[in-house]
Amino acid sequence: MERRAGGGRTRNTPWRWGQHLAIAAAYGACYEIAHHLSFPQWMLTSGLRLAALLLVPTRYWPALVLGEGLPLLETAALNVADLGIPWAMSASVPMAALWLAVLKPLRARWSLYDERGDLRMPLILAAALGTAVVTSVATLLTALSAILQSPTGAWPDPDTGPAGYFLAYMLGAYLGALTLTPTILALRERFRRLPGHSLSLDAVWQSPLFRDAMAWLVPTLSLLAWVAATAPAASPLHETASFALVLPVLGMGWRHGWHGTALGGMAASIALAIVASVVSPGLLAEAGTLRVEAVLALVISGSLLISHARARAPVAAPARRI
Repeated sequence: MERRAGGGRTRNTPWRWGQHLAIAAAYGACYEIAHHLSFPQWMLTSGLRLAALLLVPTRYWPALVLGEGLPLLETAALNVADLGIPWAMSASVPMAALWLAVLKPLRARWSLYDERGDLRMPLILAAALGTAVVTSVATLLTALSAILQSPTGAWPDPDTGPAGYFLAYMLGAYLGALTLTPTILALRERFRRLPGHSLSLDAVWQSPLFRDAMAWLVPTLSLLAWVAATAPAASPLHETASFALVLPVLGMGWRHGWHGTALGGMAASIALAIVASVVSPGLLAEAGTLRVEAVLALVISGSLLISHARARAPVAAPARRI
């Protein structure tokens, strides 16, 4: 309902409904792209969903749920004969709707920016972790509903078990959130700082962040990813190159604050995802890759907090000489 200037209420206009449908369509298209690029240890959909729910006004949240739910209903309808009705019912529930249990209290208690206009980084990380737990539980329940309908009813990987899948899904959702959400927020903040909010190729080229990314971030990560992907799995060279992917994240954070950490973390996550797809193309990544993902998620989180806190710290005045 819309409010009148005098405090009364009017009916929703076709323009208002059109806005909801446009948001649902745009988000649904982006969600489909992110979904096709994701896998259990790297859920880009988590990053897209978290950024949308944080930036879009709460009155448009139903549109986000609708945009995510329609493709899920189609997938559930196409596979219900093979995986069963319980799986179809569970798989058709939009994760955006489940995330509201975490994000609605956070958005009601705190705004995205504080009174100084600075981003609340602890809020972003708390939201990413809380929603990752919700994603892991919901994904595991959906998988179990399909397993119970199978002829054997047995867990596909007894060595890993439900606990291992839960941790892997939670890590994938959390790392996926760290891959996209901080980068989207950083680019939004940098765009708002441009004079007249006018983006041009010259402004991008003159950006020290962009130049460092092109000069050494992308080449370094490309080389490390190539070494890790071509070296024998579990070999010292493979593990060394994989763990070294976190170093450029620290370098970008040291040079450009949390904006650099966000961009470096996204690039390092993409590089690690490429390595994982080559080394362990199955449903779950091998244990070594999961360890690297856990370290990368920890480094990105810590660097975001430290870089953001350093940017907020007041600059001390130079001492006067006497």
